[in-house]
Amino acid sequence: MTKILFASSEAVPFIKTGGLADVAGSLPKYFDRKNYDVRVILPKYICMDAQWKAQLQFLCHFYVNLGWRKQYAGIFQAKADGITYYFVDNEFYFAGDKPYNHIHEDVEKFAYFSKAVLEALPFLDFCPDIIHCHDWQTGLIPVYLRTLYGGERYYAGIRTVYSIHNLKFQGRFTLPAVADITGLPQQIFTADKLESYGEANYLKGGVVYADAITTVSRTYAMEITTPEGGEGLDGLMRARSDVLFGIPNGLDYEEYDPETDVFLENHFNQTNFVSQKAANKESLQRELSLPTEPDVFFLGMVSRLYDQKGFDLVTYIMEELLSTEKIQIVVLGTGDEKYESSFRYFAEKYPDKLHADIGYSDDLAHRIYGSCDAFLMPSLFEPCGLSQLMSLRYGTVPIVRETGGLKDTVEPYNEYENTGTGFSFANYNAHEMLATLRYAMKVYRTDRRAWNALALRGMQQDFSWESSAREYEALYMMITNRPSGCR
Repeated sequence: MTKILFASSEAVPFIKTGGLADVAGSLPKYFDRKNYDVRVILPKYICMDAQWKAQLQFLCHFYVNLGWRKQYAGIFQAKADGITYYFVDNEFYFAGDKPYNHIHEDVEKFAYFSKAVLEALPFLDFCPDIIHCHDWQTGLIPVYLRTLYGGERYYAGIRTVYSIHNLKFQGRFTLPAVADITGLPQQIFTADKLESYGEANYLKGGVVYADAITTVSRTYAMEITTPEGGEGLDGLMRARSDVLFGIPNGLDYEEYDPETDVFLENHFNQTNFVSQKAANKESLQRELSLPTEPDVFFLGMVSRLYDQKGFDLVTYIMEELLSTEKIQIVVLGTGDEKYESSFRYFAEKYPDKLHADIGYSDDLAHRIYGSCDAFLMPSLFEPCGLSQLMSLRYGTVPIVRETGGLKDTVEPYNEYENTGTGFSFANYNAHEMLATLRYAMKVYRTDRRAWNALALRGMQQDFSWESSAREYEALYMMITNRPSGCR
């Protein structure tokens, strides 16, 4: 039995701010449980919903030496979907109304968490063969393991996998602060280890010291080795390319199932999706106070409203799109004030064409996936993306920019061969996006049979976690059968 411990700063159903939580909470359920014992460890945040905190059971406590500090660590336990979750308790670090705070707090918080994970292992009666670390918040786990714990027999056989979910976020802090907090030896704060452009970099530490590195799509794994996509670390990524793997994220097909989705008024499958989606469309139009026009092109967007997600392109062409096309758009999300204000403005100017819900609602998100004709994701970069997978699952045709996971998962429509699962454009250009939108609308209006076939091909794709889990199992087997990548 191979033992795997996922270390993450968030995981569904307990705490979520983004796609990382979906991966850390969903993927463990899909491993072969006859051969893999996969557990998850994460912080015990005060802001966690009361229903989840009520299920936690106290296991033990100990103390963590963090530089010159000695800090309490409690360990709690819970189970969800048959998976054991551990929670590191320390209210000094994990208080507050959100998981992530200001930079000067996070620098110490996640150094503490990384060391507490390793210190907890002897108390859990669970010595993992592999610690699978996720994003910069756990980047110091491989560093600690190969430096401060490298000579201890208990930890000697543990390997590490380090997953990068978004290279843009690296956990960069001042060298003196990190040296003081972590207690790590001074000789590792060099350009070939933790130092990066005059700062200490938690993500870089994970990449340098891990036995294997993964990221969340094959195209993104290639992109981060280039100056354009490497966020200043492309040289390091090329140097470690022999152990860099792109394994696409999956989707929890139990939660996102149009036949059983509790948020949908009308359930559907690959046989009856045309009529039932039309009924959902009319229902959502009424809910959003939009005219109930069955033939209008209904476009959805569910996203954080940031530059990375392509909203500079969207707002640039919004006036032209709304003033010239027979279209209705529903936008759900929060983010930069400039985009929030822009959508409020256009919703007020074109109330029959645009509904903007500035906030987040899981039930409305599901209804958008289950009701719209198409879904727009024009990202500047997208390591994997989940919304396009949800759209495909619900027969909502994705319109995407060809980058990262979007390129890997959406096959462009070919009207001559009747192939493809969506529409895409290559250059980060507003009018190229607009031209692609207009092409999609033309197909929708003039050849509904081809459009329905396009939607059906999307529904027939398999982006569940099953295939991704098999790839991770192969990676785990590979690194447990070779010497550790100790540096």
